[in-house]
Amino acid sequence: MFENFQNEILFAARLLLGGAFVFAGLRNIQNRILLIPIMRARGVPQAGLALWLGIVLQAAAGLLLIGGLWTALGAACLILFLIVATPMFHNFWDHQGPDRASRINGFVGNVALAGEFLALIAHSV
Repeated sequence: MFENFQNEILFAARLLLGGAFVFAGLRNIQNRILLIPIMRARGVPQAGLALWLGIVLQAAAGLLLIGGLWTALGAACLILFLIVATPMFHNFWDHQGPDRASRINGFVGNVALAGEFLALIAHSV
């Protein structure tokens, strides 16, 4: 039944995934004043520059997914982004109580996103 809609479903997946990272990149621009000190506290050298590089990577790779251009490259870039950002911002091992649970949820969600990006890579090569 769904084979007739495979392209539409794949486009919706790329739009939702890519759009979420474009949106997150734009939010990170707004939240840069809060994010840079967190990154410094986690030992990131030149945290401001690293944040801007991450924002550009998020947004550019998200746009690649949305457009269906170099999908495997965009997905691989977002996996790289997740590998760097997830332990930095979802460091549940440093927290207790509800904050720990929230960070565990974010960590697991990012692991699931990495799995979806691997699926997109497999589909596009």
